Amino acid sequence: MDGTLDGRIGPMVEDGGVSEERLLADAQKGDEAAFALLVKRHRGDLYAHCYRMLGSVQDAEDALQESLLGAWRGLAGFEGRSSLRTWLYRVATHACLRLSSRRPRRMLSSDHGPARSDVHDLGDPVPGPVWLDPLPDDLPAEEEPDPAAAYLRRESVELAFVAALQQLPGTQRAVLILREVLGFTAAEVAGILDTTPASVNSAMQRARAALQQRRSQQAELAALGAGGRRALVDAFVTAWERADVPALLDLLTEDARFTMPPLPAWFDGREDVGRFLAERVFATQWRLVPIAANGQPGFACHQYDGERFSLGAVNVLSLRDGRISWIAAFIDPQVTRYFSVPGKLSR
Repeated sequence: MDGTLDGRIGPMVEDGGVSEERLLADAQKGDEAAFALLVKRHRGDLYAHCYRMLGSVQDAEDALQESLLGAWRGLAGFEGRSSLRTWLYRVATHACLRLSSRRPRRMLSSDHGPARSDVHDLGDPVPGPVWLDPLPDDLPAEEEPDPAAAYLRRESVELAFVAALQQLPGTQRAVLILREVLGFTAAEVAGILDTTPASVNSAMQRARAALQQRRSQQAELAALGAGGRRALVDAFVTAWERADVPALLDLLTEDARFTMPPLPAWFDGREDVGRFLAERVFATQWRLVPIAANGQPGFACHQYDGERFSLGAVNVLSLRDGRISWIAAFIDPQVTRYFSVPGKLSR
């Protein structure tokens, strides 16, 4: 598979309008180019599925690569008893379940320990693949002409939703995603997971109960409107770059959180967040570049190093009633490297 799976996710290939049936027939005869065209139509959605399942960009890439290899090796045996889409999700879901069984569950700062009040004791970085990753909005995804479907796509990768998914056992997580996000029937999910529709429905009930408190960021952003979102982003950038703590605090909810994996410390409540910003974060200058991650507003944060501004963090904002309820800062270079932003900015 030198051509089809070259790179982490495989090259993008134009399909030229060839039917899926023709591509499938050619791929089953060993045509790698036909296989590349065949999976191109599903790759973005499969990638997002792996991210929801695993809560990690790197793990999602690993699972997708394993899925594509598995699909290629097993394609000759695909007999068409289900749609190709269903079969590909079967391959990808099992790849994710295998990977998640070998790696620790991805977590948030609040899962690791209680909030701190001492802004000068941030603890040592917690190593290993244990933290939830943000998902850059510019990573591969299929174009979705249906606004409702596009809304659901963004909602299904929101940071808090993906974090909540990681709290579920693997099978429940898979059932919820396959049923509610991807729209498979209970019978189809039972076939994907080698179980029964009754078991699927039972797992679905338990998963729904665990996630019923989630708050849609897409609904929050829609309530703000384009103008309100732009105003919030502009106000945040201006206050942060001026180190204007009072102005920043005016943008926060009373119970706002600030997290910063891989450091274990996190701060809960506007007062402690304000002290952390004033005494630690703004000890140096910053420049912010607005980005989007997990369908939410975010920023590439560049810290002054004495000569230039170097990328030091990616911040993702969660909102509630028009204010910021969570600043999720990610300071691991292995995470920030996935974002297509300059590593350096001049003064």
